[in-house]
Amino acid sequence: MTGTPRSPERSGVALGLTAYGLWGLLPLYFPLMAPAGAVEVIGHRVIWSLVLCLGILLVTRSWRSFTAVLADRRTMAVLAAASVLLAANWLTFVIGVTTGHTVDAALGYFINPLVVVGLAVVVLHEKLRVTQWVALGLGAAAVVVISVGNGAVPWIGLIVAVTFACYGLAKNRVGRTVAATPGLAAETLVLAPPALAYLVWQQASGAGSLTGSGPWHVAGLVSLGVVTTVPLLAFNAAARRLPLSVVGLLQYVTPLMHLAIGVWVQHEPMPAARWWGFALVWVAVVLLVVDGLRAAHRVRPGTPAVDGSDERGDGHDAVAQP
Repeated sequence: MTGTPRSPERSGVALGLTAYGLWGLLPLYFPLMAPAGAVEVIGHRVIWSLVLCLGILLVTRSWRSFTAVLADRRTMAVLAAASVLLAANWLTFVIGVTTGHTVDAALGYFINPLVVVGLAVVVLHEKLRVTQWVALGLGAAAVVVISVGNGAVPWIGLIVAVTFACYGLAKNRVGRTVAATPGLAAETLVLAPPALAYLVWQQASGAGSLTGSGPWHVAGLVSLGVVTTVPLLAFNAAARRLPLSVVGLLQYVTPLMHLAIGVWVQHEPMPAARWWGFALVWVAVVLLVVDGLRAAHRVRPGTPAVDGSDERGDGHDAVAQP
């Protein structure tokens, strides 16, 4: 009986590790989609994610929640903006992991919490604590160190971080009223017309890879819907079982896996400047996490956190990662 009260939390941790672990493996998955280019991959990801989400809504008899989202003009306007940010994030990530920039993509998800805090100042006019300012300064210094050391700004990482942070901010505006599957279905529905038009045009011009690359390639493209939706649902289930502090720690599993894959599997170069830059980011992240944990003890349940996360611990509701 002593273990019963904590069983939801244990299952939540397992679900969270499943979600973040699956997201962490994506740098190994997307290169397998060759000869499909990044835009074609995203087009298929949108279409098959929409198909799977609609199927789940029908099977779970949740169709009304989806139609309610579609009927709400304000919610759909926010989700439409979110969908554009989501597409930009997905496209940048796929370009990164298929062109030798997986480490930069990992950097993007490490600094994402710092960008979220920055948005809290610029957009929400939040007043930050001293520790948060220090963390932001270290994050900015890390980008400078990496840029100077590599001789180029890590644009992949910066775009990944900014688009994902802005996407999270948009989702937070409707996060308490829109569940994971209806939300992703609405977002992919917005993206579906241009995605489908592009795929049809590409196939008609002979540049598409859906035909002529074998049945396994077709299966891989179709499975992009599963790759997108399954970890999202696992994350959503985990977020409803875990406190914000635990979810906040688990989220770093994904960029750690990306970094490991980039360095030890894809053998991307890691000069000293890159390591020093990542070290600064990790110190900033630790400061941010510790400060957030301390602040959580001083804030009553139900009070929004400075990063826009809510008291359920899911932060950006059910955020569609990489």
